[in-house]
Amino acid sequence: MKKVKTVLGEARQIGLASELIKLGARLQVLESETTLSRERLLKLYKEIQKKSPPKGMLPFSTEWFMTWQPNIHASLFMNLYQSLITSSEIDEIDAVIRAYKLYREYLVQLEMPEVLSITRAWRLVKFVDAGMLTTCACTECKGHFVVHTYELTKEYVCGLCNMPSRAGKTKSNAAARLNGRADAIAAVEMGEAADAGAADELEAAVEA
Repeated sequence: MKKVKTVLGEARQIGLASELIKLGARLQVLESETTLSRERLLKLYKEIQKKSPPKGMLPFSTEWFMTWQPNIHASLFMNLYQSLITSSEIDEIDAVIRAYKLYREYLVQLEMPEVLSITRAWRLVKFVDAGMLTTCACTECKGHFVVHTYELTKEYVCGLCNMPSRAGKTKSNAAARLNGRADAIAAVEMGEAADAGAADELEAAVEA
């Protein structure tokens, strides 16, 4: 990535890095998406988070996105992301940030715990760009869910329509609370993510 050569360009990079840091992005994400030096990113990270960034490698396996709960969250995020990419002319990283914020808003509406971190969301987009993951329509709810690119999906049924036994003792409660969340993903894919009225309707469906 070329070095920043203008004041406005540098301000843009600092703003982008700050936004990612506030959302909890790892240092490796910042290094990949901005032109700022590692030293400046470390200083900025410590200034915003009041601590040093976590060490270690980034998650690199696609299998995490295939497990039951992470798949639901990853699919919700990916539908939001793809809706933004196809409906507006924005950079990929800006779409990731906006989609992740919308994802968090949906979690509040649907009273769901946050499972997908901004770093995982960023990595998911990279996996899709690399052709390792894609989305597939569920044959029952018609919502689009994250799957392996070369997976056989002709009769695919998502984890919301066919909840696994490992959902645990609260499977029946989870099924009741998740009823309508496949509709949430389908609604997002139809471009209704930014519609506050749609969010209210989805919340009502979950609470019913």
